[in-house]
Amino acid sequence: MTTSGTSGEAAFRRALRRAAPGLARPLPWIGHEDPWAILVSEVMLQQTSTSRVVAPWTAFMERFPSPRACADASLADVLRAWAGLGYPRRARALHEAARAICHRHAGAVPRRGDELRRLPGVGPYTAAAVASFAFGDREAVLDTNVGRVLARAVANAPLGASNARALAQRLLPRRDVSSFNQAMIDLGATFCRAAPRCDACPVARVCRWRAEGGGDPAPRSAGVSRPQRPFAGSDRQIRGRVLRELGQAPRSAAALAVSFGDVEESRLDAVVDGLVVDGLIQRSANGLALAGA
Repeated sequence: MTTSGTSGEAAFRRALRRAAPGLARPLPWIGHEDPWAILVSEVMLQQTSTSRVVAPWTAFMERFPSPRACADASLADVLRAWAGLGYPRRARALHEAARAICHRHAGAVPRRGDELRRLPGVGPYTAAAVASFAFGDREAVLDTNVGRVLARAVANAPLGASNARALAQRLLPRRDVSSFNQAMIDLGATFCRAAPRCDACPVARVCRWRAEGGGDPAPRSAGVSRPQRPFAGSDRQIRGRVLRELGQAPRSAAALAVSFGDVEESRLDAVVDGLVVDGLIQRSANGLALAGA
């Protein structure tokens, strides 16, 4: 069955809504009533797989249950709570966002898209996700998972950024938009993966790629990330190790070098310099420490 145009989009929308209950994943932030909880989850999910976020999100929310709790904490405490998630600049941005929420919005996560986008670390995707999942606004959420679904099932063509956003917005139903957005994400995460599970997909009968064939359009489409370089042995891994070491206690540069005997000295120095520039650690007469410690 080949579908195209608005009739195909309507058929896909109906099929996805029927499939949505079976696609739902038991993630603690789905359906959460607190916009802060949604914002924290969306920042943590940036460039990080869902399975790695569940436990840190739960612990972070227990430690910082509100923007005020996060804003009042030191950056060092926030970085310690972030340990293991990677990309620690997100933790600094979330800390800054919490302070902005308290200073500009009386401690309540703003619901307007333009105000959300002005928060540190909040780009168009995160703003749309918070607006939809926290406030029920009619905003399409376009991430890697959704990008694959759009390119394969709906368009069977590579999609540029603007076309992907327009198609995602056009697909939205009139009601219960947040559930539809979540179903799109769940479909991409569970079935329309990088290596797709087409034979088991609950919307296969309305998928244009399955019906029409051709090369996989997803890898060249907007919203679909390129594979990251391996984490093991990367500077990202060394950065995480440095932050964990300093999260336990400040270290002199010499003591840190001893702990990193397996890393070339010039490389460790470059990583430390980068963390200082990023505002994640600080130098003093006593050595190195987490920023704000």
